[in-house]
Amino acid sequence: MGNVLVLSFQEAARRRRAVMLALAVGVWAAGTSEARADGIYKYVEKDGTIVYTNVPPSGRKAQRLPGTFRAAPASSDYVPQARGPDELRRKYDELMESAAIRYRVPVALVRAVVQAESNYDPTAVSPRGASGLMQLMPDTAREMFVKDIFDPKENIEGGTRYLRVLANQFSGDMVKMVAAYNAGPDAVAKWGGTVPPYAETQDYVRKVIALYFQYKDQAAPVAPSAAPPGAPGGVGGSGGAAGARASEQ
Repeated sequence: MGNVLVLSFQEAARRRRAVMLALAVGVWAAGTSEARADGIYKYVEKDGTIVYTNVPPSGRKAQRLPGTFRAAPASSDYVPQARGPDELRRKYDELMESAAIRYRVPVALVRAVVQAESNYDPTAVSPRGASGLMQLMPDTAREMFVKDIFDPKENIEGGTRYLRVLANQFSGDMVKMVAAYNAGPDAVAKWGGTVPPYAETQDYVRKVIALYFQYKDQAAPVAPSAAPPGAPGGVGGSGGAAGARASEQ
């Protein structure tokens, strides 16, 4: 018995020519043992619905995409090492940096969210229906004007735009932003502007903030080790900060 995963996106008209998106996720058992769950296939219905499936559709022309759907990383309290500038990260670095500049969000935070959410896998899907590099939920994707949730550029743009929305809502408090990204802004508000007491959310916040500081350290310039005290370019104190804010680059 194979499993068939279908994800569809319905485009519709909206005021000011904005695009609305609806995502439907369904998983069911295939009726025959001959059905193959292999690869990713994409096709567009006559009404504009974009359909993704991991079973070759019959009777219609579909585009075969590289890779296959994979489960998003499971929630845990384990904090991984920030990914270095390897080949996988470099595929998306320019997109992350561009979106971070456009929405005035630290690129280190964007990288941290991408790693925590999907580990840089653009085909990641969660049991709840979150999808893509930044694991956007269907409603969030629609609100952030994402047309194709599995397109890396659109997913990163939508996820980073959403971080900007949360930064505005929580006055740049990164801990609250990250908690809201996971549990929703209403949950953060419900608990008085603190991290909700959900194990998944608390683990997620610790992971993302730790990854943020690792990515920030990666980008920090290395001071010359041989510079004499007081010389230009020597190591000097710059003052510390107790917490992270979304205005930090």
